[in-house]
Amino acid sequence: MPKNSKVTQREHSSEHVTESVADLLAHQEPVDYKRSVLNVTGETWDKQKEGDEDLDAENRPAWNSKLQYILAQIGYSVGLGNVWRFPYLCQKNGGGAYLVPYLVLLIIIGLPLFFLELAVGQRIRRGSIGVWNYICPRLGGIGYASCLVCFFVGLYYNVIIGWSIFYFFKSFQYPLPWSECPIVKNGSVAVVETECERSSATTYFWYRETLDISNSISESGGLNWKMTLCLLVAWSLVGLAMIKGIQSSGKVMYFSSLFPYLVLVCFLVRGLLLRGAVDGIMHMFTPKLDKMLDPQVWREAATQVFFALGLGFGGVIAFSSYNKQDNNCHFDATLVSFINFFTSVLATLVVFAVLGFKANIMNEKCVVENAEKILGYLNTNVLSHDLIPPHVNFSHLTAKDYNEMYRVIMTVKEGHFKELGLDACLLEDELNKSVQGTGLAFIAFTEAMTHFPASPFWSVMFFLMLINLGLGSMIGTMSGITTPIIDTFKVRKEVFTVGCCIFAFVVGLIFVQRSGNYFVTMFDDYSATLPLTVVVILENIAVAWIYGTKKFMQELTEMLGFRPYQFYYYTWKYVSPICMAVLMTASIIQLGVSPPGYSAWIREEAAEKFLFYPTWAMAILISLIILASLPLPLVFILRQFHLVSDGSNALSVTYKKGRMMKDISNLEDNDETRFILSKVPSETPSPMPTHRSYLGPGSNSPMEMSSAPNGRYGSGYLLASTPESEL
Repeated sequence: MPKNSKVTQREHSSEHVTESVADLLAHQEPVDYKRSVLNVTGETWDKQKEGDEDLDAENRPAWNSKLQYILAQIGYSVGLGNVWRFPYLCQKNGGGAYLVPYLVLLIIIGLPLFFLELAVGQRIRRGSIGVWNYICPRLGGIGYASCLVCFFVGLYYNVIIGWSIFYFFKSFQYPLPWSECPIVKNGSVAVVETECERSSATTYFWYRETLDISNSISESGGLNWKMTLCLLVAWSLVGLAMIKGIQSSGKVMYFSSLFPYLVLVCFLVRGLLLRGAVDGIMHMFTPKLDKMLDPQVWREAATQVFFALGLGFGGVIAFSSYNKQDNNCHFDATLVSFINFFTSVLATLVVFAVLGFKANIMNEKCVVENAEKILGYLNTNVLSHDLIPPHVNFSHLTAKDYNEMYRVIMTVKEGHFKELGLDACLLEDELNKSVQGTGLAFIAFTEAMTHFPASPFWSVMFFLMLINLGLGSMIGTMSGITTPIIDTFKVRKEVFTVGCCIFAFVVGLIFVQRSGNYFVTMFDDYSATLPLTVVVILENIAVAWIYGTKKFMQELTEMLGFRPYQFYYYTWKYVSPICMAVLMTASIIQLGVSPPGYSAWIREEAAEKFLFYPTWAMAILISLIILASLPLPLVFILRQFHLVSDGSNALSVTYKKGRMMKDISNLEDNDETRFILSKVPSETPSPMPTHRSYLGPGSNSPMEMSSAPNGRYGSGYLLASTPESEL
């Protein structure tokens, strides 16, 4: 079309002009079918509604700066799992060797899918519900499923923040309250609390003082008022951070995203100065190469990559939707993915430096206790003094001397050695005691900090870091709920945010009863893993196979100003769907093989015991999985059989500053084709922005016809894209 044509001039104009496709083709003045005699739909024109939609498109909130947006994505993706899940998996699955499968899967699964979510959010500028309604209305259930999963995860995730708040306030005292077992009076005699004596001070404080936990999930025990208050504080913090949308949460991210790095660096410097820290780090990164051939290692690495980046939750899409259209989201995806990886490695260094110190402390304690046993056996002539090497000094007994003495006694007393009850006291055994999750944060790490000089300071810093890590992830999780709901149903942001937090707090009371920790375990294990895997597979299929990878790549080229690497074309179309399908299959098998149960703390035994879920708990567990997945088939059926409108008959186009938005019309498919193409396809003006580039050889028209329901509401035509053969 000539550059000085009337239509071209209008496209470059900043004026708001509403035209039908017929008007554009005829080069006539604007006609709005809703307001004219050409309106055959019988639909009344709603000026207020139309104005609101245009205003919404133009006045969408935006990040104050690129830094604020990057910090928000980092704060969302870097969470508690980086601190207490990744180090455990690294230790369990071959130390340094685990980093190889993790990095490989990050590149072929994590990065492409993260880039995909950033791109669709930025391109369509809506939350998860609006995005997937645009791309494939029949798979619009993806957005609703994401919202449900976000709600389930947010319910128990904020409980963990509540626990951290409790420990944070308890840290302002010296000595720390979990450093020693409490003394109780039995009549006139003061004795150590039996449950604490049989476990440890930190374990007792966690299970009894903090959770006041019951013996099983069937024993409710009533509400724990301390945890209820902490949960209220946690939801209040989230509500205040979210109440103004990104205007408030964006400012919070400056602190909540950066402060954890300050704490991790401080802990790393302090940890490296501790005795035994090098032992922990060496143990951590000594590769066990045989583990790389274990399929279970690759499955756990894929799961960690999947959850570390927050794929499928909708938070990534929500944050990206507030970006400008020309933002380089490919750079953002690469940057955030690798910052996430290096944060996990940094956290692993910190954890194992501290655990190496703790292992040395515990090993020395073991040596002292067993040396006292040996002295007792020597004094009662159970053991001969000839068995003790002459250079051994019991008043300054080293681990090396004890191990030498232990081997001599074991060799001589081979037949009766077990009766002596001596431990080997090997540092390697202490380092191999793997802990994760709450066991790492609230038991192992807290115990190590009791041996730090100025331990209250380090405890305050550690739990403040956990609060900020959790808060950053919670803001992203809640954005995965609020953004799509506000976009879709046009509810007031402040009212909905406050109502959502209040409702979540009330439902979350199930997690602060005395059996609440068992419900946290249930939700953590079953509410998200399988539904989210299905969600991400369908996201991948919706973009790569239904919307079209060629079309998506072309739109990215226009949006970014450069063509993304062909690597993404093949990963989106083939590699990622296959890998995710394998992961989903492995997850289902794992659920079937692993008995559904939980670790219960038995007060009388002062020990953990694995218990199976009762029937009613199994019903809740299954309901969680079904409920989170239900929107997927439900929306598909409703739209497939036209029980609800999916907007697939939309045709007329609204232009505003060169951006396309589809409105309404009820033309049949065949009429659409004739209406759009007229007689000469090459003369048809493209409905895309005027900067759309030519699509290369093999495409004679700026539009391709298709009867498939593609585009935002499946309007029956495809925007042109590069021929398949060129890819």
